[in-house]
Amino acid sequence: MTRRATFVIVGGGLAGAKAAEALRTEGFDGRVVLLGDEHERPYDRPPLSKDYLQGKVEKDKIYVHPERWYVDNDVELLLNKRASLIDVAAHQLTVQSGEQFDYTKLLLTTGSSPRHLNVPGSDLEGVFYLRRVADCEAIKAAFVTAKRVAIVGAGWIGLETAAAARAAGVEATVVETAELPLVRVLGPEVAEIFLNLHAEHGVTMLMGVEVAEITGADHRVSGVSLVDGRHIEADVVVVGVGIAPNTELGEVAGLTIDNGIVVDEHLRTSHSDVFAAGDVANVWYPLLKRHLRLEHWSAALNQGPVAAVNMMGGAVAYDRVPYFYSDQYDLGMEYTGFVDSGNYDQVVFRGEVTEGKYIAFWLSEGRILAGMNVNVWEVTDVIADLVRSGKPIDVARLQDTNVTLEELLRGVRDV
Repeated sequence: MTRRATFVIVGGGLAGAKAAEALRTEGFDGRVVLLGDEHERPYDRPPLSKDYLQGKVEKDKIYVHPERWYVDNDVELLLNKRASLIDVAAHQLTVQSGEQFDYTKLLLTTGSSPRHLNVPGSDLEGVFYLRRVADCEAIKAAFVTAKRVAIVGAGWIGLETAAAARAAGVEATVVETAELPLVRVLGPEVAEIFLNLHAEHGVTMLMGVEVAEITGADHRVSGVSLVDGRHIEADVVVVGVGIAPNTELGEVAGLTIDNGIVVDEHLRTSHSDVFAAGDVANVWYPLLKRHLRLEHWSAALNQGPVAAVNMMGGAVAYDRVPYFYSDQYDLGMEYTGFVDSGNYDQVVFRGEVTEGKYIAFWLSEGRILAGMNVNVWEVTDVIADLVRSGKPIDVARLQDTNVTLEELLRGVRDV
């Protein structure tokens, strides 16, 4: 690439920031423009529902780079810039202010937005969604004076927020339409563990219920009414019912859209000079032989640099085994692999769940699809290798903690 080349990155989150970093470390010497629609420079999102929400880390720890990094690396970080139009034929991007940017290559890391709860009262003061720094800080401030919080949705955000509420001394009730928390992701065998975990920490877990209305007085939330007639008193309501990819720019540009912006294993969209990464990208995974859109920190962290290399003319496939993590109370977990909802035939536990240190494996026809290590560390790489092997495993040896995971891996490699 020559110095005349201009690479524009739309989306000032982790994926965009790591792509900009990779462009410089890989030797791109053209113009790099990074556009963010927030007033904050790029930051990590996991702390917003974990350590930063609980006040365990200072704000300066959540940022991807120090402020000076963008100047030192000649990255034009332009904040409060919302892109509105892409003209792929003219290679031009327009922002809402009317300003236009000509690009040689374009990377979309526009992320996702919370799905909103469409019930009466959802616009009352005291109803929060957790996605951005400002959301986190508002919820954290609300926990200082609140006595009771109702959390709608028992996904990762909902459960981590419940843990933060309990750490702040706030009574918490979680309401969820499914029969168990996280059941679509983990299946009933492991979802039950998270139900019990939160119940043991004093959270009221109401499963299989539906919200009819968020109630309030004087424009301020007072609780949540359920379809079955029950009412939950609450000073604060946090809604975590999923997120939707921000595909509007891609749609206007005529890119292929299907549960996100569709990209190949090189993170290239249906237009050869436009790439996408992170929450917004529905990526082809060669290992899994399917497209996946993963709303995980690790996808944003690792897809951005792969897109950057390929924007420079590389042909690197994004083929990492999916990974995410969560911290709730004294439970720290990492999940490596991917399992479609219900598409497994066995869950195998290695170690004792009651002791709080174990690994759960999801299997299909003897092959490991995914593993979740709970308070057991430095095993994600070998779990990823076991998933990648795609070969049947000896279940008895898998359960036997006297047999190391490395030994199991050598065994499947020798088959």
